[in-house]
Amino acid sequence: MKRLLIISIICVFVVSGIGLYFLFREKPNPNELVLYGNVDVRQVDIAFRVKGRIEKLFFLEGELVKKGQKMAVLDENPYINEVGEAKSKVEAIRFSLENTEILLKRQLEIIGVGGVSAQELDNTQAKYNETKAMLEGALEELTIAIENLSYTQVCAPNDGIILTRVLEEGSVVKEADPVYTLSLISPIWVRAYLMEPELGRVMYGDTAKIYTDVENGKVYEGKVGFISPVAEFTPKTVQTAQLRTDLVYRIRIYVDNPDGVLKQGMPVTVKLNLQEKGDGSSTN
Repeated sequence: MKRLLIISIICVFVVSGIGLYFLFREKPNPNELVLYGNVDVRQVDIAFRVKGRIEKLFFLEGELVKKGQKMAVLDENPYINEVGEAKSKVEAIRFSLENTEILLKRQLEIIGVGGVSAQELDNTQAKYNETKAMLEGALEELTIAIENLSYTQVCAPNDGIILTRVLEEGSVVKEADPVYTLSLISPIWVRAYLMEPELGRVMYGDTAKIYTDVENGKVYEGKVGFISPVAEFTPKTVQTAQLRTDLVYRIRIYVDNPDGVLKQGMPVTVKLNLQEKGDGSSTN
């Protein structure tokens, strides 16, 4: 009897413990969706907008680059010469235009007393118009030459880390030939996948919290910025209802990464805060 009493007491405690667990355990939030994904880091190919010979590269692979820092420069002498030639051309045309304008004014003053023929006046007016148009074209050429000179240097579009130094000093490059590959620190995105039944619950702009496996790690804030319209790993063109539930859709959650902790490929847990969706019904 004593043993039976002990067993009964133990059973009561076990049942009570189970009941208390289910009573006080944290209830799942119906407006929260937990996903598991990986960090994707954006990469940028750094290139010049003009051709030339690389004079200086300022960074090596693995080095940190700040936004706006100069990364590389071309030999700028050919472009300095082009700017000088364009300026000389502008000055020459401007001088010719000024002389033609003076002549035109004089002829307009004496046309009424027969000091110049109408034909001569027309010719001077035509020359003035032509020279003025030439000056506008020369000014455009000067603007382009100055822009090309500025394009002999390239700066970092954002904070990042040099993944690849593609070329070396002395290399001759064409426009858009990659010189560096830069991995941007922020913003980045997390790649995760939705099951087909969850697709209708997630909307653009839904906020998210991103958790890493780092002990006592920071919780990052993000937003859903992309939902793929195409299912991944589609088994066949025509699916049964059962097969449709196996489809997954890729989404991207854009995240700021100011401290640089989030790195390419890092596994993370995403908790999506789902917006309330109306059912579209109305009552009279």
